[in-house]
Amino acid sequence: MTRLRSFAFLGSLVVLLGACAGNPTQPIGPGPDSTPAPPPAQRSPEAFLDTLQERTFRWFWETTNPQNGLVPDRWPTPSFSSVAAVGFGLTAYPVGVERGWISRAQAAERTLTTLRFLWRAPQGPDASGVTGHRGFFYHFLDMQTGLRFQDVELSTIDTALLLGGVLFVQQYYDGAGAQEAEIRALADSIYRRVEWDWMQLPDGVISMGWKPTEGRFNFGYKGYDEAALLYMLALGSPTHPVKADAWPAYTRTYPWRSFYGQEYVNFAPLFGYQYSHVWIDFRGIQDEYMRGRGIDYFENSRRATLAQRAYAIANPMGWKDYGTDIWGLTASDGPNDGSIVVNGVQRPTWTYRARGAAATEIVDDGTIAPTAAGGSIPFAPEITIPALMAMREKYGDLLFQRYGFLDAFNPTYGRPGLESRTGTIVPGVAWFNKDYLGIDQGPILLMAENHRSELVWRYMRRSPYIVAGLKRAGFRGGWLE
Repeated sequence: MTRLRSFAFLGSLVVLLGACAGNPTQPIGPGPDSTPAPPPAQRSPEAFLDTLQERTFRWFWETTNPQNGLVPDRWPTPSFSSVAAVGFGLTAYPVGVERGWISRAQAAERTLTTLRFLWRAPQGPDASGVTGHRGFFYHFLDMQTGLRFQDVELSTIDTALLLGGVLFVQQYYDGAGAQEAEIRALADSIYRRVEWDWMQLPDGVISMGWKPTEGRFNFGYKGYDEAALLYMLALGSPTHPVKADAWPAYTRTYPWRSFYGQEYVNFAPLFGYQYSHVWIDFRGIQDEYMRGRGIDYFENSRRATLAQRAYAIANPMGWKDYGTDIWGLTASDGPNDGSIVVNGVQRPTWTYRARGAAATEIVDDGTIAPTAAGGSIPFAPEITIPALMAMREKYGDLLFQRYGFLDAFNPTYGRPGLESRTGTIVPGVAWFNKDYLGIDQGPILLMAENHRSELVWRYMRRSPYIVAGLKRAGFRGGWLE
C-alpha cells in the first residue's frame, strides 16, 4: 500500500546495498545538471516548467530497466521497482513525445516492452516466484526478474496507480499500426483480468491488500485518501466489478472539516488530493457527496492546497524557512528517526513518513517535499509555481539537480552535529535527501502537463472504463454529459 510503503522500504534497504537500481538507458541528450540556472530576472514560469518537466521526465526515461519496463522505487539508492511508479512512467512517456524529448516510436517501444512484461509475468497464490495474483500486482518487484520483492503485499492501490498508466496508454496510442494495436489490446487484457470483487470487504469498502500467509486484509480504504482512482477502476470493470455500494461506503466516512480558513474533506498528506487527479479530470463533475457540499473534488483539492500553505505561513511549530513560498507536506523521505529541539520543545523526526497537516492530523517535522506543491499545480498555479521557483532559487543545486527536485529537504535539520541516515546535511542551510522517488516524481511531471495542456485528462476522458466507473459512482455533469 502506498501509505504503508515506508515499512517495506526500511525493512529491506539493507538487503539492497551494493545491488543495482536498474539499467539506466543511454541519456537522451546532454545532462542538464551542468547548465547553470539563469538569473531570476531572466526566468519565467513557462521556462521554469519546461526545465522542471524535462529533467523530471529524464528520471523515468533513464532509470527504468529497458528490458522489462520496470521503474525503480527510488534512485540513485539501489532499489526494487514500485508498480505504482511503473504507472507514472507509462504516463510520462507520451509527455516526452508531445514535448519533443523522445519520438513516438521510442515511447511506443518502451510501452510495449512494459505491457508485455506485465501481461506475461507469472501470477498465482504462491508466496514466491510470482509477480501478482488474480490480476493484482505486488507492491514492490525485483528490478531484474520482476518477481515479488521479499514479503510485500499484493497492493490494490498500487495496482490501481499502475492501471492508471495502462489505461492512459490504451487511449494515447490510437494509431493503425500493429505496434500500437498491440499496446491497446494488452492494456485491455491487463485491466480486465483484475478481480476487483475479490477485494471488496463486507462493509463495502475495498481492502488494502492481500498476502499469501495472511489472506485478504480486513481493513480498507475509507475516510478520504488517494483511493478515488481505485474505486472508479473497480466500479467500471466489465469483468469483475465491485458492488455498487463501494463508493457510498467510502464517501460516508469522509471527515469534512475547517482547517486554516478552508472547509473541505480533510486528509493530512497532499498526495491524497493528487494521485487520482493525475488520471481523472474531476473538474465540473460531482457525485452525491459533492453535490451536497456545492463543490467538486478539484475544488476540494484546491482548498487542501491553500490550507497547507496557510499552515506553513502560520508555522505553529516554528520550523525554519516555512513561509509563503517554502511549504509542502506529503509522504516523503526525511532526515532521521529521532528528535530535534525547536524553540525549547523536543520534536520527533522521521525518515520515510506520510507527513501532512489537516484538522484530523498533523505530522510535521520540518521536512518539505517539492512534490507537495508540484502535484498541486493545476489546483492552485498562482501559489504552487512560485513556490517551486522559490525553492529552486533559494537552495539551488543542493536541491534541484539532474532530474529536477530531490525528494525532500529540511532546513531546520541543517544544524551542525546532527546525523542523517538518508541524505546530506549542509550546516546552516538544510538537510537534503539524496534520492528521487518515482511516486513523487510522477505527480510533478504529470500535473504540470495537465495544467499546461490537459494531456492526460484529455485522453482519459475517452476511457470507457473510467467513464463507466464515474457514472456508476453517481458522478454527473461537466464533461461526463
